[in-house]
Amino acid sequence: QVQLVESGGGLVQAGGSLRLSCAASGVTFSSYAVAWFRQAPGKEREFVASIKWGGENTYYSASVKGRFTISIDGTKNTVYLQLNSLKSEDTAAYYCAASVRFYKETYNRPERYEYWGQGTQVTVSS
Repeated sequence: QVQLVESGGGLVQAGGSLRLSCAASGVTFSSYAVAWFRQAPGKEREFVASIKWGGENTYYSASVKGRFTISIDGTKNTVYLQLNSLKSEDTAAYYCAASVRFYKETYNRPERYEYWGQGTQVTVSS
């Protein structure tokens, strides 16, 4: 049984940083594509970042590129999302997702991922 468990969310002031973690069981991240999405109240789920197995390729949305960094620790089977220079518009529930296949053209679509975590809340105060 595949389980993804996110942690690391919280309340932070604008300009601050957080590091989110996504720990997996039942799946080896090194052979999956993993992504982070976020969803604010009343809005659709939005792609944030993704990483291919092995960590050789990373992808970011325009809104977070240069501020967020996705990485993988194969020894801990954990994917991280480092959030820097946070803005109030980054406030959302952040979700980790995994897929056995990397879709080159549509990796930013939620429906491409089979497994999801329960989410962790990030709140940025201005």
